[in-house]
Amino acid sequence: MGWFEGFESRRIAVNGIELFVRIGGDPAAPPLLMLHGFPQTHAIWHRIAQRLQSRFRLVLPDLRGYGDSAKPRGEADHANYSKRTMALDMAELMAQLGHERFALVGHDRGGRVAHRLALDHAQRVTKLCLIDIAPTLDMYEQTTMAFASLYYHWFFLIQPAPLPEKLLGADPKFFLHSAFGGWGSKLLEHLEPQALAEYERCFTMPQTLHANCEDYRASAGIDLEHDRASRAAVQRIGCDTLVLWGERGVVHRLFKPLDLWRAQCAANVHGTLMPAGHFIPEELPDETAGHLLRFFA
Repeated sequence: MGWFEGFESRRIAVNGIELFVRIGGDPAAPPLLMLHGFPQTHAIWHRIAQRLQSRFRLVLPDLRGYGDSAKPRGEADHANYSKRTMALDMAELMAQLGHERFALVGHDRGGRVAHRLALDHAQRVTKLCLIDIAPTLDMYEQTTMAFASLYYHWFFLIQPAPLPEKLLGADPKFFLHSAFGGWGSKLLEHLEPQALAEYERCFTMPQTLHANCEDYRASAGIDLEHDRASRAAVQRIGCDTLVLWGERGVVHRLFKPLDLWRAQCAANVHGTLMPAGHFIPEELPDETAGHLLRFFA
């Protein structure tokens, strides 16, 4: 199969912005929304989509601030990059496509959007899969020297604009390649030239650098306020949840993701440790697709 062969590309207006999205698979099959993370785009799913398209109606958007989706300037409180706002983008997208209820998978930042989507729009999400993350609030509250060193970008990208944007902009491709070699991964060994070229094209846009920083600034501020409010209200994920994480990743080394997610879920939570680093969908596409098929089928 070729690069998203059989998928259509669309631009869809939602929540005051425009999203780029690929749509494919069986129109009569259950819908599955797949959300990518930093510093990537929907292209992270290109291999897995080929394996799932006969069983699902696949919706693969670029998150706000990423890929070919809109990249608005950040607001003073970064609310327009909060996970609540980004989750609303996705809820509106799926409604426009006629999917009132859908399964959901998110990797990295997409997993954080998926977490908020499953809380704020609980009646919409049938099942949830989270890949190589622990809850944002727990990760910040359990920060150690080791975590700050290994996930230094969490603390670099949140610095006030335009400091990180200027520094990243000096050589964005160097930073991108460095990220792909970090967090327990050797992603450059797994990427096809077309995927790497796509990531380089999108990440080197100046608007992307600002938007990605805004995503992280929101997570270190307004997202924590929302998460604390949800916990105070005992608001938990209500659908069955699958957690996948990499044995060479930072999440596995420094946190207990399965325990942390079980504390935030009111339904069944299953977990699998994968022989990978952080970028599991591209490091282990066959194995990841198998887990998704079994869980969502």
